[in-house]
Amino acid sequence: MGYIPSDAKWYLAEIVQEMLIEGESDTVVDVNFNLVRADSPDEAYQKAVELGRNGESTYENTDGKEVRVVFRGLRDLNVIHDELEHGAELIYERKVGLTQAQVQTLSTPKEQLGVFQPITPDLEPNLMPLDVARKLDEHLKSTSSRIGS
Repeated sequence: MGYIPSDAKWYLAEIVQEMLIEGESDTVVDVNFNLVRADSPDEAYQKAVELGRNGESTYENTDGKEVRVVFRGLRDLNVIHDELEHGAELIYERKVGLTQAQVQTLSTPKEQLGVFQPITPDLEPNLMPLDVARKLDEHLKSTSSRIGS
């Protein structure tokens, strides 16, 4: 086991979920990075697995197809050594023996970072829950009627 500080309280769990869409053959898998509050690695593991299992669900999408969200396990679980605050290091990855060309490929230009990428839902299978779409539609209708008044 790696070094776990005696005062460690936070862990980062990588939770793997698969979305199975009725009639679709494409595999859709999300790896969710979740904070876990625990007093030991074993407790962190139990809580991370519980988060994954609690994330399982079945719903109808806007195409009328059943979508099942299935917990597939943990990809990784790591302790967070720092206190949670601005600049805290959550996790690190070390690479040794890289060429300068390889080092240059590790950085991503700002415009290519995920936070700046547009949402492109048309490229993915339909995971939109029907009940959420209906609530959104109702909200937009009520908002536009208030604005039009």
